[in-house]
Amino acid sequence: MQRRHFLLAAMAPLAFGSAAAAPAYPGRPVRIIVGYSAGGPTDQVARMVAAQLQERFGQAFIVENRPGVGSNIASEAVAAAPADGHTLLLAAAPITMNRFVYQGQKFDAEKSFDPISKLSSAPGVLAVRPGLAVNTVAELIALAKSSGGISYGSTGLGGSQHMAAELLQRLTGMALTHVPYKGASGVLSDLIAGHIDMAFMTATSAMPNLQAGKIKPLAIAGPRRLSGLPQVPTFAESGLPDMVSDSWNGLLAPAGTPARIIRQLHEAAVAAINAPDVKDKLQSQGALVIGNSPQEFRDEIRQEVAAWAAQFKHLGRALQ
Repeated sequence: MQRRHFLLAAMAPLAFGSAAAAPAYPGRPVRIIVGYSAGGPTDQVARMVAAQLQERFGQAFIVENRPGVGSNIASEAVAAAPADGHTLLLAAAPITMNRFVYQGQKFDAEKSFDPISKLSSAPGVLAVRPGLAVNTVAELIALAKSSGGISYGSTGLGGSQHMAAELLQRLTGMALTHVPYKGASGVLSDLIAGHIDMAFMTATSAMPNLQAGKIKPLAIAGPRRLSGLPQVPTFAESGLPDMVSDSWNGLLAPAGTPARIIRQLHEAAVAAINAPDVKDKLQSQGALVIGNSPQEFRDEIRQEVAAWAAQFKHLGRALQ
């Protein structure tokens, strides 16, 4: 009996020390860094999810916009942040291609982060300014070839919108002039104003303007028509089955974040993206709600990096 009491007494400090090493999370406000301007599709997802996480954790989740360099400024900041779950990245698809665009990048999409969940996905929508005298992809191609070229906007060099336009150019032989912006809101406003001729838009940011006729949609770069734009054909229906462009948003933490925090964030993030008001809003904008596992998200990132490595061998001119 005395030996038993001795062992219990000896183990008590160890149990206390283990509990002390794992404080409640989050212990202070959490920053969600976004590599794009306020008002764009990634920012919209970040703010909807942040509001849900704040409610679920009872702690502030603050969205911080750090646009620039194809979202690399934000990615580098989070990659260098303490791995304690208090700095997160609301990432978008370009994170898997940026290593092929920017030299001296200070992070690795596969190694610098611990994935939490891919939250949503949306196909690109090819849209043109209202006054452009085309109503189909075929008419756009014909105009671009007969006029010597048209301009298009994107969220920056090497971004998903830029690469989608370059793919379209390669598939069709169109002559296009690239006009890069710091964020999707700038592309949208200039397209509406007629300062650029066309752009690949994400449905989550452009749906209200597409439905209102402020910009003219020509084709969906996804496998099916969107419920919010049932009259707009897919590129496959327009004769270009290889013209596919997907924009996604996902939540990442710095590499080395404790597994228990990743589990907490994953559970909360999946619940957040599936909250009825969030899910309904995203779906009404043409987005798909995902909410996959950390491992599934990690595998998809790895697969995308490999796919872009192969693709950029054919798109070297696009980086000049």
